[in-house]
Amino acid sequence: MAMQPPNDERIERLARRRAGMKMGWYIHASVYVIVNLMLMAIAFANGRMWAVYPALGWGVGLAIHGFVVFVVAGSGLQDSLVERERRKLRDQQGPW
Repeated sequence: MAMQPPNDERIERLARRRAGMKMGWYIHASVYVIVNLMLMAIAFANGRMWAVYPALGWGVGLAIHGFVVFVVAGSGLQDSLVERERRKLRDQQGPW
């Protein structure tokens, strides 16, 4: 069973979903930069270096978020996995 070519409605839905995911990452990255600049300003004004730790921890989360958005979702991997599951479910239903 070959994959069906996507229709315009499906393409539009997918494009909006992917654009929304990317916009979510851009917002996440912007908040990361703003908050961490403020934390570093506060920390350095007091002669401390503690602000590096939240920046590193949050940076890992931001990197994972970016990987999921730009590599996993952008590659079509998720779409192919969904299509595979659809086929399995159709095959399990049988001819009735």
